[in-house]
Amino acid sequence: GLRVHEYLYFQVLSPGDIRYIFTATPAKDFGGVFNTRYDQIHLVPADPPEACGELNNGVFIQDQIALVERGGCSFVSKTRVIQEHGGRAVIIADNAYDNDSFYIEMIQENSRRTADIPALFLLGRDGYMIRRSLEQHGLPWAIISIPVNVTSIPTYEMRQPPWTFW
Repeated sequence: GLRVHEYLYFQVLSPGDIRYIFTATPAKDFGGVFNTRYDQIHLVPADPPEACGELNNGVFIQDQIALVERGGCSFVSKTRVIQEHGGRAVIIADNAYDNDSFYIEMIQENSRRTADIPALFLLGRDGYMIRRSLEQHGLPWAIISIPVNVTSIPTYEMRQPPWTFW
């Protein structure tokens, strides 16, 4: 597999049943970086989930972070769709819902297209559990903090998803 050299962490603040710190990996050669820390920002699941074209809930993506599902089009295409809807960043979850350990390195396609907002890859199990919790609670989005500096959190206080291997 491909080696990933850096991680970025975010914490779900609400809903409470998934109030964990999640690990994501930044895109390798496209997208921006987090110059701002967002203490409370919405993580909005894209509709449709693959975000390969026009979004039904694009108005809710404006100034927020989108949760998108892998598949259907390239990582750059998804990132551009979210950027065009005014999203501040995109988190692309693997479409393999049982993936709880293998990070995919997101690279630019063979075109000159690029994107300016940060793009992160999330394990499929994590994305599935976030979406499932939102559906169970009837919520249109989660509230997250991103990025989170995990080096300042004592290990015994870090709330990590119980389904993920650390």
